[in-house]
Amino acid sequence: MAQNRKNNKMSLEEAGRKGGKTTSRNHDKEFYQEIGEKGGEATSRNHDKEFYEDIGQKGGNERARQRDNK
Repeated sequence: MAQNRKNNKMSLEEAGRKGGKTTSRNHDKEFYQEIGEKGGEATSRNHDKEFYEDIGQKGGNERARQRDNK
């Protein structure tokens, strides 16, 4: 990993990558399923129907762009 030469510290990107790899080594599929479910429930509590319509529309637009670019 390349470190910031100025102060010999890891960048936020590098620290996040390192933490993600460590988490991946220490946890299994069920762990990720559980935190994904918790995140989905929190998102559902904090956002309304319009939020889901907006992200659904954005997802649909992206899929169309990907399909058209093939």
